[in-house]
Amino acid sequence: MAGIGLSFASALLFGASTPASKVLLAAIAPQQLAGLLYLGAALGTGGWLLAQRPPASARRLDPANRVRLAGAVGLGGIAAPVLLLHGLRLAPAGSVSLLLNLEIAATAALGALWFHEPLGARSGLAVAGIAAGGACVSWGAGWPGVAAAGFVAAACLCWGADNQLTARIDGITPARAAFWKGAIAGSTNLALALATGPWRAPFSSAAAALAVGALSYGASVALYIAAAQQLGATRAQAVFASAPFLGAALAFALLGEPLGRAQLAGAVLLAISVAALLRARHEHAHVHEAHEHVHAHRHDDGHHLHEHAGQSPSTLHTHWHRHEPLVHAHPHWPDLHHRHHHRRDGAREMG
Repeated sequence: MAGIGLSFASALLFGASTPASKVLLAAIAPQQLAGLLYLGAALGTGGWLLAQRPPASARRLDPANRVRLAGAVGLGGIAAPVLLLHGLRLAPAGSVSLLLNLEIAATAALGALWFHEPLGARSGLAVAGIAAGGACVSWGAGWPGVAAAGFVAAACLCWGADNQLTARIDGITPARAAFWKGAIAGSTNLALALATGPWRAPFSSAAAALAVGALSYGASVALYIAAAQQLGATRAQAVFASAPFLGAALAFALLGEPLGRAQLAGAVLLAISVAALLRARHEHAHVHEAHEHVHAHRHDDGHHLHEHAGQSPSTLHTHWHRHEPLVHAHPHWPDLHHRHHHRRDGAREMG
């Protein structure tokens, strides 16, 4: 079960970024810290990429995919971390960590509203439960918590859009997308911060911020991808969903932050709602049009029917490949191969 360990390590590193950033905000302004964290992420993923072989038959991104990547960088790499850190200045790290569960709700809601992804009754209730849990957590922290929740909710909305855009990028691996997002967004935020305000942070704090970015964003991405290769994306995401709760636990344990009844009740409601949303799938007959793209895949999932001489169907590999037209029915998520429209009576939600 090495994949579970990798996914849990990824979640722990990512969760630790919130309490660590809370400490760093005492010495570094929010936008400066956002720049350093994402530059650190580029350093972390860059080192991992150097050890990987580039995908076979690599191609340049077409204009549509460049627009998607630019949107992901602007929303998820530039705007979101600055909003999060402004919220983190106003509220305890434990509460902010729990509020980060709003990202999965924002991703699901934007998928339904923006890309016509299915969101059945049970999934809708789960999204509402996440919002209610976030309200409990923010209310328990008083007025600063409510104001912080506004910043965190805006950050999660940006990350939700980032998730939707990144999932639709063909021609670049998740690790390379994370590298370019970190490099471009980190440089942009740091340049804007230095142009609008003085630099007062000591060298030790700046180095610590780069290290946190390299571990909590860079190494975390690498571990998550390795886990997804062993467990599959669904199981890896289910384990990674523990990140906000691990971050809250670290904040309460290491920073001595109080855990009130409202935060505890909100955490329980968030955990139940996130689990319900992750379990939701749907099933219906659907059509796969002919399509070409690149991503990591195996040949034992019913969608990748091409063959490689001497290679096991379960071997994970990456290359450009063509999907021939296919019609079938099976339980599925709105993943890379299932970006289709739904009639109101055409799908059955499963959980």
